[in-house]
Amino acid sequence: MLKLKIKVKNQKMKNAFIHHVYFWLNDPTNTIDRDKLIAGLSKLSAVKTIQQFHIGLPADTNRAVIENTYSVSWLLTFENDVDQASYQIDPDHLAFVAECSSLWSKVIVYDSINALPII
Repeated sequence: MLKLKIKVKNQKMKNAFIHHVYFWLNDPTNTIDRDKLIAGLSKLSAVKTIQQFHIGLPADTNRAVIENTYSVSWLLTFENDVDQASYQIDPDHLAFVAECSSLWSKVIVYDSINALPII
């Protein structure tokens, strides 16, 4: 089987609405709860308005500016704020919150839009 690597450099995201969620588990050492949260996020990725997603764990980086006390991160891209708003009330999102919210003690969300004009 031939594997191809495609490298895209310095490509500006167009029409991007970024939704980045950080979760702190009730028990950060509980890998079973972490895996349940990751499974829930994986299932949630099927929501139609999500363009791309990334489920992450804290990287082993240590600088004064790095916040790495969270347990799991969830990065989503949407085409626009309307699609992101639709995601918030999607039945799959509501089910995820109902099923998984008992796993976390804290959630912080960072939403952002394009700072540069779309050319």
